[in-house]
Amino acid sequence: MNAIKRFRIIAWLEGISFLLLIFVAMPLKYFADEPWLNRQVGMAHGLLFVLYVILAIEVKIALNWSLKKTAIALGASIIPFGTFYINEKWIRKN
Repeated sequence: MNAIKRFRIIAWLEGISFLLLIFVAMPLKYFADEPWLNRQVGMAHGLLFVLYVILAIEVKIALNWSLKKTAIALGASIIPFGTFYINEKWIRKN
């Protein structure tokens, strides 16, 4: 599997895990005093985030991205729905 395909998959999973963390797990932790899901989703999201960063650097090399484009792709990982945007606008074309 090439770097671009791996990045697409991880970007999608990272985006989903981030949304689950923000809109499901954290509200359950703080409003229903149920921290168990926050731990599980938080751990998965952390792992996927690290993979996203590594693969973004790998794709930067494969596609010869500029530093600016790489920084935007990395910054998108901390914005809800950001990884979906990068996946759709920049990666899907390849």
